[in-house]
Amino acid sequence: MESLSRHTDYGNVPFDENIALANPLEQFAQWLTQAEAEDIFEPNAMVASTIDPDGSVSSRTVLLKGLDESGFQFVTNYTSRKGKALLANPSISLLFPWYSLKRQVIVYGTAIKASDALSDEMWNRRPQGAQLASAASNQSEPIASRADLDAQLAELEKQYPEGTPVPRPEHWGAFHVEPRAIEFWQGRSMRFHDRIRYDLVDGLWQITRLQP
Repeated sequence: MESLSRHTDYGNVPFDENIALANPLEQFAQWLTQAEAEDIFEPNAMVASTIDPDGSVSSRTVLLKGLDESGFQFVTNYTSRKGKALLANPSISLLFPWYSLKRQVIVYGTAIKASDALSDEMWNRRPQGAQLASAASNQSEPIASRADLDAQLAELEKQYPEGTPVPRPEHWGAFHVEPRAIEFWQGRSMRFHDRIRYDLVDGLWQITRLQP
């Protein structure tokens, strides 16, 4: 078996209380902009972890589709595993792993089903091909073969030829994640990393340094 003892030095770029912005959403936006400038593949990719009705945890990668002063937005099929999990238990964590920058951000919050207006807006932003793929898939449900999956898509492509508006399915829409805590992690030498955590207390963000 291959050894996993490889050690990489993470450098000495600091992140501390003196340079952290007072608002973690503004700090996140700054780091996201820097990740985009570094040409990282899918810098808006995040690992979303949810709690299933049976109490088990499940994780998957989704894309951040919106960010505002109140939180984060992503889209999904509400009848998918994560959709069902969030509708039953809205607790969620979002992990942004920017490995090449030696950074990560973890968001702890509550996922709220977004308004139809926001879901419509995000649906209309999608290319037609992505709309058709979302409408054709019963996300997370078993299917016998790729051929059967392709057949479902082909049927919709005939129904909605190129240039034809594709209506948003009722089961597809956005979640808005309201954060209650956000942790920023900056890799440092000797694994002596910087960890700065923001917690929302009585409507105000409090900053704490955590030991690595």
